Amino acid sequence: MRIMSWNIQWGRGADGRVELARTIEAIRDAAPDIICLQEVARNFDGLEGGDGGDELQSLASAFAAHTPVFGAAVDVARVSGGRAQFGNLVLTRVPIVQVFRHLLPSPPDPGVPSMQRGCVEVVVSAPFGPLRVLTTHLEYYSGAQRLAQAKALRALQQDVVASFIDHSPKGKDSNPAFAARPRPAAAVLCGDFNCEPGSLAYAALAEAIFPTGASWHDGWLLANPATPHAPTVGLHGAEWPDRQYCCDYFWVAGEACTRVSGLRVDALTAASDHQPLILELDSD
Repeated sequence: MRIMSWNIQWGRGADGRVELARTIEAIRDAAPDIICLQEVARNFDGLEGGDGGDELQSLASAFAAHTPVFGAAVDVARVSGGRAQFGNLVLTRVPIVQVFRHLLPSPPDPGVPSMQRGCVEVVVSAPFGPLRVLTTHLEYYSGAQRLAQAKALRALQQDVVASFIDHSPKGKDSNPAFAARPRPAAAVLCGDFNCEPGSLAYAALAEAIFPTGASWHDGWLLANPATPHAPTVGLHGAEWPDRQYCCDYFWVAGEACTRVSGLRVDALTAASDHQPLILELDSD
């Protein structure tokens, strides 16, 4: 099973031009079963080079065999009417059991630019059993907010593990909204974390969760244990940053760790200021 994660910068390439068709072509070339995208815009005017179009509609049409699940971290009134939204998108052709949308904490950090951040979680029926797939985009400017958000994602995994251990229904058996549904410790968390390996936010995610089999593990180290992280930004002459480094990751937990067979960075496409990551999981 192949999962792709990519901050598409609303279709804006390293050359500064917004061409969502390039983004779609690069995704098709990778042929992922599950597509996890960050910085997807819906009717959001004012984004550099953008036309204020509905990118969710365009992406869902382009990948009609996939079910779209969108989570707007930013949802505001549009001047011309309606809503303007900006957030994360999952497109999956693996059947979905249930969906969760999480807003991440944004503790006050006066004088520092920031935006609301979120995480989209889908539980899918993978060939080897239920799997949680989460995609997120952490704060860039505020280190305090980024650290709080990383800790929240670790706490989310901790809470799921605790619920999994004691998952028996507690009454309301006749109400389907209370029905017990699979939400396993086995999970994949991906996205743009806006931090480098060894940073405070990175360390917060990597902190052990008990039982230890439920902890988040850096997927790059599982797939490429003797190789430094490949850079995911700073390629192809994009306007930022002034050097190449890694800030996009796959984190893997539970049984999914034993199924990681590969993780690579597509360093060739210039359709965004970030590079796509492709994770391979054994399905047998």
